[in-house]
Amino acid sequence: MRRSRRGTTLVTAGTAVLLAALTAVTPASADPIKASKSITDRTAAQIAALQSIKKSLTPAESKVDSTLVVEARKRTQMGTMSALPQVQTGVVVTPQSTTLVDIRAKQYSEDLVNAVRAAGGQIRAVSEEHRTVRAEVPVAKIAEIAGRSDVARVEPGSDAMTQDVKNKRDNKSRKQAPSKEDKAKEIERRLAEKQLSVQAAKVSESDKAHNAEAARGSFHVTGVGVKLCALSDGINSVAVSQAAGELPAVDVLPGQQGSGDEGTAMLEILHDLAPNAELGFATAFNGDASFADNIKKLRFQLGCDVIVDDVIYFNESPFQDGIIARAVDAVAADGALFFSSAGNQGNVADGTSGHYEGQFVDSGVGVGKFAGSAHDFDPNPNAKQLFNPLSNYSGDSPVTLHWADPLGQSVNDYDLYLVNAQGNVVTFSQNNQDGAQDPFERINTPSSSTGTRLAVVKFRGEDKYFALSLFGGRFADSADGLKKFVSPGMTRGHSAAKGAISVAAAPAAAALPFDLHPGDPANPKGPFPDAFTSTQKPERFTSDGPRKLFFAPDGSPLAETRQKPDITAADGVTTSVPGFAPFYGTSASAPNAAAIAGLILSGNPTLKPAEVREALVTTAIDIVESGVDNRTGAGIVMADKALAYTGASPQALARAQKPTIVNDADNSQFLKPGTTATVTVPVTNGGDGSAASTSVVLSTPTAGVTIAPRSKYYGNIDVGQTVSNTFKVTVPATAALGSVVKLDARVTYAGSTSPTTASFTYRVGEPSREFKTFAYTGAPVAIPDNDQTGVSISLPVTGVGGASNLKFSVDGATCSATEGSTTVGIDHTFVGDLVGTLTSPSGKSVTLFSRTGGTGNNICQAVFDDSATKSFASALAADAPFTGSWKPATGTLASLLADPADGTWTFKVQDVVGSDKGSIRNVTLHVAGWV
Repeated sequence: MRRSRRGTTLVTAGTAVLLAALTAVTPASADPIKASKSITDRTAAQIAALQSIKKSLTPAESKVDSTLVVEARKRTQMGTMSALPQVQTGVVVTPQSTTLVDIRAKQYSEDLVNAVRAAGGQIRAVSEEHRTVRAEVPVAKIAEIAGRSDVARVEPGSDAMTQDVKNKRDNKSRKQAPSKEDKAKEIERRLAEKQLSVQAAKVSESDKAHNAEAARGSFHVTGVGVKLCALSDGINSVAVSQAAGELPAVDVLPGQQGSGDEGTAMLEILHDLAPNAELGFATAFNGDASFADNIKKLRFQLGCDVIVDDVIYFNESPFQDGIIARAVDAVAADGALFFSSAGNQGNVADGTSGHYEGQFVDSGVGVGKFAGSAHDFDPNPNAKQLFNPLSNYSGDSPVTLHWADPLGQSVNDYDLYLVNAQGNVVTFSQNNQDGAQDPFERINTPSSSTGTRLAVVKFRGEDKYFALSLFGGRFADSADGLKKFVSPGMTRGHSAAKGAISVAAAPAAAALPFDLHPGDPANPKGPFPDAFTSTQKPERFTSDGPRKLFFAPDGSPLAETRQKPDITAADGVTTSVPGFAPFYGTSASAPNAAAIAGLILSGNPTLKPAEVREALVTTAIDIVESGVDNRTGAGIVMADKALAYTGASPQALARAQKPTIVNDADNSQFLKPGTTATVTVPVTNGGDGSAASTSVVLSTPTAGVTIAPRSKYYGNIDVGQTVSNTFKVTVPATAALGSVVKLDARVTYAGSTSPTTASFTYRVGEPSREFKTFAYTGAPVAIPDNDQTGVSISLPVTGVGGASNLKFSVDGATCSATEGSTTVGIDHTFVGDLVGTLTSPSGKSVTLFSRTGGTGNNICQAVFDDSATKSFASALAADAPFTGSWKPATGTLASLLADPADGTWTFKVQDVVGSDKGSIRNVTLHVAGWV
């Protein structure tokens, strides 16, 4: 399990009765005070002290998360915190006194972004659609930012976890995370090791357990024609997996490689089961708004057919589809299949649950000076229990409280407190809800949870249905007589969206090699090398459903219960990625299910998403309870059964390749005014089946250009074969040099994937051997550290028209790896942090460099040229300073030639990881025209 950054920080002695000195500007109004009973005086007094802060919020502070308010106040108050001796805020504060926040705006604007920068903030991500600015800001400036009229709320940076399972009690797994320098060196060491020795690729045990290997052999379907994409933490070692033969090329959303390696492990699973599918990736770990944006970009920019993620954001409501779930539904509506991990937070049937939900029951017991009352967990009308006790092994676990109010419209105010056995409040969340906030509170348990228990307090409002959830812990009877109360329904958020297929886990091979909690029953094992059967047991940690919803996405009332999870797939599988061998959790099961869906589409491309879902559900092996159940859904999906159900067959995939040109007048390779050229159009069948009766229609929308004949018959094209035919293309004498000639090839053949189309753009004339240069030689421009918005340099181009060739150089007079060198083109102390893109006046982009180069310093006298022999994607720290000729890391400069070159080009550099710095000094765009 990987979590984004949010830890625990002890609130030191210094603020308690801090509160009496604070002036109440817009005090919150609590329900009438009730006589306190069953809660100790100590607990009541400490909650009262915290509530005093809530009563004294300024207008700006009322828009700030309660933990941020307390963290900010304790840094400016001179009083003592004697009334709150063990309280933690959970706010991570850097040595520079900054913290990560999400600024939710009423309307997004560049003015807000600039104001955050002016306040000392570093921008991490922006989402115009979701009106969110994610930034590292000084704690002392939070209220100032919140006070702006265009700011709705300031929250701790939304954080998340992946759904892999690690042993929390393993001290090795708790050691300090390596620095980015150490990570970069380790990846380069492993890369060098793979390049020196060729090893057999590791194949996931799920390939046999799901009968995928057998299905590929029987149906001759391999994933051809389908693009499978993953969202997770990151793909740090993707190059290592590629060098080892574990992965092919991966289409990465520019600048969204993320950090970590769970994404690499997920991609290996996808590739193992569907080896000829294309792959794509984007990180989900830069905030909830960025995650939602990336879901859409994978579909609408990268063209992904099947998308899978293994992430849950803690602020995702169980009762209403939020921005992430709505993004899932958007891509599903466009025809994509979306798979998501059901979660590893346990279930009631296996006694592993850390979830409780139900109607708030007013205990009649007042808590604190201003409180309404605490929830009574005990359904016995003759007993009261105001706490739900945690197990002794629930340390370092996020806890969330959601209740049934619409998102952004909560008029009922609930609070959450964690108390220890001695009655001390350990941590809290008590945000103000007055009609414009989310119904959400969040805390982290301390490293030791022994004797701790949770209280849900209604500060003001009606008795609402609520959900209380631990992520990584469970409720358990306490040593001092408190009983645990649990409910089914842990699965929530985008995994429970209508458009998502939620995936539970069952082991493919060996059992999970440790107890989830000491004394637990034995974990189940899988069938490998055999296939799954109906006797298989699910993982004991897999989260249960169903998911009850109260509101539609727009906040209007909705009474709906969704059957979740939908299906089950394998975990406990082998990858080549360190830390994921084996790979347990629904993080592993979700890509196994997604890969099987890829095989289904590959064998029957005309199927609609609903038909693929039907095939998976209908052919699943029913396990545990008879029929669909709330732990495993319809059961374990099987590749062979699903392919048989859909009538899968090997599909051809014949595509036109780039034509070659021979001018009939002078035997040159160019189209010229007033001449005819012989154009050879090759067609390659990259599919699983033969392309029968193949023909090509070649046409053009370019005025005056003629093509003869219009079509050619190519016959049958076998798998892997290329067949070519020629056409005559005549260009009118009036065609201007550099003008565009567009050729459209439409390939038809017998099969579901027919027809395929491709367009090719040429320009009239012969490429000039002379390049015009357009250089930036102004003052150095600082590259903002760890800022996704980056910095841009404008390069105006005039007098070229159509371009025949492009090169881009990062210049410099004298090259060195010296930190802060003023004689290089780009100075930076960690080139592996940088993403550099070149964008044409028409808006098309190519990525020149992207997160490679490791710890190396500076780029100098480096020329990016399609004809170079090596790509910057292979750059290592030892290459610093980075000089010489390089292919762009992703894409080609030739892809920017289709549109006129005149206009403003943009070179953008983003530093997407913290703690290093640099600047752009000298760069040049080299453009050749036509003669």
